[in-house]
Order: sequence, then C-alpha cells, then structure tokens
Amino acid sequence: MHNFLYKNLLVLLFLGISFNSYCQKVADSTATDTVKAKSTKKSSFKIGADYLNNNVFMGRTGLTTTPLVSPDIKYTFKPGIYISGGMDILPDNKKNKVDGGNLTAGYDFDITDDFSGGISYSKMFYNPNSTLIGSSITNTFSADFDYEIGDIITPSVSANYSLNNGANADIFINGGISHDFIVIKPFANNDDLIISPTVAINLGTQNFYDAYIKKKVFKSKKVGAAVAAFESNLSKFETLDYEFSVPLEYKIGHLIFEFIPTYAVVQNGFKSAAVAKAVGLSNNNDIVYFETGLSLKF
Repeated sequence: MHNFLYKNLLVLLFLGISFNSYCQKVADSTATDTVKAKSTKKSSFKIGADYLNNNVFMGRTGLTTTPLVSPDIKYTFKPGIYISGGMDILPDNKKNKVDGGNLTAGYDFDITDDFSGGISYSKMFYNPNSTLIGSSITNTFSADFDYEIGDIITPSVSANYSLNNGANADIFINGGISHDFIVIKPFANNDDLIISPTVAINLGTQNFYDAYIKKKVFKSKKVGAAVAAFESNLSKFETLDYEFSVPLEYKIGHLIFEFIPTYAVVQNGFKSAAVAKAVGLSNNNDIVYFETGLSLKF
C-alpha cells in the first residue's frame, strides 16, 4: 500500500512539473475570479448547458460513443453557499431522452488569500434503463482544496464518497497541479480569456461497475467465471486514469463559453477484451473526448 501511494505521488509530481498545469476539473468561476486580487463575494445566478461528445467516467466508457447534453442552473449566495440542479439528455436516444439528473448543495470558502476549499452533497436520479457508466450512483459527498503558490502553480486535491444502488460505496481521489494563463480584454473592453493546460490523476474503487454489470447488463442472468473474477477485484483502491486537457474559458459580459478537450490514459481497466465485450464496456487504454458549454451568469 505504501509503495502504491509513493509511486503515484512521484508520478503526480513529475506530471505537474512537466506540464506546469492543473487538475482535471475546470472551476465554475470565471476568468476574472482566478485573478489573485479577488473582489468581495456576492450572490450570483447561472444558467446554461454543456455538451459532452462521449460519456466517460474515470476513464471508463461504453463500446459505442454516448453524447450527452446537460442543461443546468445554479444560484450562489453571498457567503459562498450554493444550490444547483441539472439534467442528462441523450440526443441520440429515440426513447427516454431524459436519462437522469441531479440536485446539489454546497459551500465554497476561502481559508486564506491563496488557500480555498469547498464541500458539497449531490443527489443523483437516473432512468431505470440508463446505460450510463455511473448510473448506479445515488448520492455523492465531496470535498476539495487548492493552494496557490506564488501565482505560479496551484496544487489541488478532491475526494468523493459515492453511494451505489446495488453495490458497495466508492471512494475517489483526484489530485493535480494548475497554472492558468489569463488574458484581460483580448477582444473587447469587457471580456476575459483563460487557458489552463491540465493534468490529473484519478484513484479509487470501481464498485459502480459492479452495480452496472448486475443491474444494467446481466440483470437476473448468471454471469460467467471471467466476469465474476473481474467483479471480485472492483473494491480495490487503484489508479483509474491520468487525464490531460487544455480547458479554455472565454467570458464577455454575462456570457461564458467553455471548451475542454481531454485525453485519458486508462489504468487498471479490462485485461480481457472478451470480458469487456461481454459487459458492453470499452477496453481502450486511451480515450479522447471533449466537453463544451455556454452559460449566462448574473
């Protein structure tokens, strides 16, 4: 266990120094929010929609590409407390286009000028016939922290505890290092551009797979020996994937545009292509996908 953690910490440090970048998830704040001279907190309202060209969860995805459209709405109170909600829509699905949704409540806070964090709780809702990889997850508790070091890099870490329907809970840890390139007023007097080369490492268990296989694939059918052997290892805490991306955010007035291309290097995935095919999941060792979104923030 110690060698496992030590190895991944060294890999994370190497990746962070090499790419001078940050963790996998782009913060919900605008480019101007990342400037160190932050303004006084105030309440805000945000509404928008994201498009994901392929449903990828911790480097795991299905045999076929599954695009998602996710409209969402969020209100943040002045102290940093927020509530939000969203839906998952499958544009290519002829039936049951609304596949799921979520309600979230959280609190973002500043510990010092350079050290910030957040906690949140999300309740997920999925169509019983959903084929999304993470559709067994019912509740998620999250915490994240980041520390800005001299306007150069920002190490960050987040932890998620997820409850699954029909399987044991999962624990996920994400770590990364960031550096943001900010351009003030690149095209107009009221716009900002932020480009963030990104590197991330995801570690965790894979019990969400167990629930997916039992409830979505085989249901009441008996699984084979190879699939059963695969399921027996899903409670192990392992490296799930490394992710490299270049998030881009452009804000002009109240309008925010985001584009996030990602390259995921899968770790500890399927060792057998036959097992992967049997459960309807991909055994690719690398995945390229992107997410883009448009929103209004007041």
